[in-house]
Amino acid sequence: MAGNTTGVIFRVTTWGESHGPALGATIDGCPAGLVIEEADIQQALDRRRPGKNIASTTRGEGDRVEILSGVFEGRTTGTPISLLIRNSDARSSSYDELKNIFRPGHGDFTYLQKYGIRDWRGGGRSSGRETAARVAAGAVAEKLIGLAGMEVLAYTKAIGGIEVNYDNMLQGRALRRKVRGNLLFCPDEEAAQAMEKRLAAVRAEGDTLGGVVEIIVRGCPAGLGEPVFEKVDAVLAAALMSIGSVKAVEIGDGFAVAERRGSEVNDQMGKKGFLSNHAGGILAGITSGEEIIVRVYCKPIPSIAQEQQTLDEQGRVKKIKIQGRHDICVLPRIVPVCEAMVSIVLADFWLRQKAAGI
Repeated sequence: MAGNTTGVIFRVTTWGESHGPALGATIDGCPAGLVIEEADIQQALDRRRPGKNIASTTRGEGDRVEILSGVFEGRTTGTPISLLIRNSDARSSSYDELKNIFRPGHGDFTYLQKYGIRDWRGGGRSSGRETAARVAAGAVAEKLIGLAGMEVLAYTKAIGGIEVNYDNMLQGRALRRKVRGNLLFCPDEEAAQAMEKRLAAVRAEGDTLGGVVEIIVRGCPAGLGEPVFEKVDAVLAAALMSIGSVKAVEIGDGFAVAERRGSEVNDQMGKKGFLSNHAGGILAGITSGEEIIVRVYCKPIPSIAQEQQTLDEQGRVKKIKIQGRHDICVLPRIVPVCEAMVSIVLADFWLRQKAAGI
């Protein structure tokens, strides 16, 4: 199976399945001397860990990380960093009745078409649980880009059509504290309460919801990225689209620019720099030094308790209701995953810039 590695210099490979013994990540290309401990990685994993809010599955994984290599006495050695996360609460029996049936909205059908075999236990490699490995690797990347003054913050912008009111949001460090202190990672308390009620109602109906994550990068220097195929926005979009539930990505004003004039979206400049940031911190694929603004649009979780029609592997029509333990909405657990992928991309571009001597 190809496609398990991302990055040019800061290279991350994830491995493992949802119901296997463990999963993890290997990081190659991380410079020596970076201060990193298991506790730094654990903080990020704890934000992604299941069972913490009304939207989450009841699967009780501890998600304890183990650093197997690449770190000595709290500092990276410049050799590959291997991170291990053991699966401790998998219940594969919940999927016994689905082993020969294609679940609507999942990758069961396409996976079988490609490989001729599939791990039906929770989706195997294509399960959302794979993202735990990304978050672990992203914590290392976050420490690395912090050396360059970069900071990545993601939060829940919308769930089920309920959106935050920007007038209710704090700024700066206060925004980070507010986001991290909310179970839905939502910076607007009023919106968060409405989201919780909506999630509870949808759970009672046996259904699921989608949502939007907004990501802000502060302190990114100007000049990262390339102007053609390796545009920062293109690589960011690819990295975020590689997360299973993400169906669309926008940078800056995003989709809205299609309905506006050039005079409305051009970021004019004055003696102190840019007068606006409609471009979202990236121009011609290269960072401008302004805040990078990215939004990802997530589909509803496809595992629903309502009856659906599908086919089995023999082509027979079946009616199914998905049992087992599943999220009602991928938010807020996908929020730290988005932070991780953005951090990994920026770490790679920053090291590329340093390697080029620019």
